[in-house]
Amino acid sequence: MGVITGAHGIKGEVRVKSFTAEPDAIAAYGPLEDERGGRRLALTLTGTVRGMLIARVDGVGDRNAAERLKNTRLYLSRAALPEPEEDEYYHADLIGLAAVLRDGSAFGRVRAVHDYGAGDSLEIERPDGRLVLVPFTEAAVPEVDMAAGRVVIDPPEGLLDRPVLRGEEDA
Repeated sequence: MGVITGAHGIKGEVRVKSFTAEPDAIAAYGPLEDERGGRRLALTLTGTVRGMLIARVDGVGDRNAAERLKNTRLYLSRAALPEPEEDEYYHADLIGLAAVLRDGSAFGRVRAVHDYGAGDSLEIERPDGRLVLVPFTEAAVPEVDMAAGRVVIDPPEGLLDRPVLRGEEDA
């Protein structure tokens, strides 16, 4: 759902990077959990600064306590999330899906979903262990079949070309 990036001020507020479609919605789901599920964190939004949310966390009253939360990833049980609309997917639901080419041949398995700012990419682990980033666009991933547990990949030209390393140009 998000991550606490650090403390804000001296009264225990934190900066939060939200991964929800509407950033402010992160606080509407109720208490979130840390990565281990051992701590519940209730957020109350108090503002924004430079694209980050500012929030109070129940039970955190000073900067030292807020600093200890830095890099805490915030999670919510999958069951608490609304069902995605058609052609929408939660990143967690994509991880582990088989990746096949249009002809049905094995391509690999979805290992992670990344958003580096230009749109989502699927990190696919190939059978030989190599990792390939595939843009999560309709052109490169024309089909997501959750029931069959797979995504169909139509890799853009050049994506699978082996990079030429320095000194290998003439080999």
